[in-house]
Amino acid sequence: MSRGFVKEDDLELAGTDLPERPISAHVNYVTPAGLQQLQQAVKALEADRLHFSARKEDPNAQQKLAEIDRDLRYFVARLETAQLVDPVQQPQHTVLFGATVTVEDELGAQQAYQIVGEDEADIAQHKVSYVSPVAKALLGRKVGDTTVWQRPAGPLSLDILDIKY
Repeated sequence: MSRGFVKEDDLELAGTDLPERPISAHVNYVTPAGLQQLQQAVKALEADRLHFSARKEDPNAQQKLAEIDRDLRYFVARLETAQLVDPVQQPQHTVLFGATVTVEDELGAQQAYQIVGEDEADIAQHKVSYVSPVAKALLGRKVGDTTVWQRPAGPLSLDILDIKY
């Protein structure tokens, strides 16, 4: 497209109209650590907002400010709807929200997963959302139970070895 058809104002504001981050329709259960993460995210974004607000004439700062504002709206909404579940209060013999579950698959490989809220999930730390397929397969089970995790690669049988809160 020729630059003759583009207004300079349009170029300066390019990218500042970002789509909102989608909010999950599921209940926003959080562990104490998850609640703290949400609070820290809001605090950090508010600090970033102050920093970039001082540079409003800079188009790069405007872009960054739009991203910060969008993320701030998301995390404030998540914080307002957070429902704290203290894992210590959960029955210790059943896999429920907040549990760290050690499982063994049919090949003998062992893995531990902590069942957490959606915003806290991080597979690199073995934290899975309570609405994930693996968590759904584990919830409500007890030590010694066998369950089937329905994966895209095919079902996998898991034996529950240990539950910790």
